[in-house]
Amino acid sequence: QVQLVESGGGLVQPGGSLRLSCAASGSIFSFIVMSWYRQAPGKQRELVASIIRGGKTNYADSVKGRFTISGDNLKNTVYLQMNSLKPEDTGVYYCYAYALGSTYWGQGTQVTVSS
Repeated sequence: QVQLVESGGGLVQPGGSLRLSCAASGSIFSFIVMSWYRQAPGKQRELVASIIRGGKTNYADSVKGRFTISGDNLKNTVYLQMNSLKPEDTGVYYCYAYALGSTYWGQGTQVTVSS
């Protein structure tokens, strides 16, 4: 059973940075897509960024130029570097992985951007 464990969330002031980590119990190379989603209070979960096996990435318009998704195959970890954070980036951030025929979610990590 694949497990995804997120870490790195916390409280940060507007304009600050955080790096989220998603550690997989198996090789991330086995996943076709790995993504970060977020859910703000009272809102639907939304896609933030994805990385496809081979390295292609895509981002939500709201985070382009500020967030970077990357993967480390040796550590079986996917990262989300978040810079120039805004209060509207507040929410629970979830790691997601898709392998052929299966999807996996982490438990989420809280990110709060506030002064």
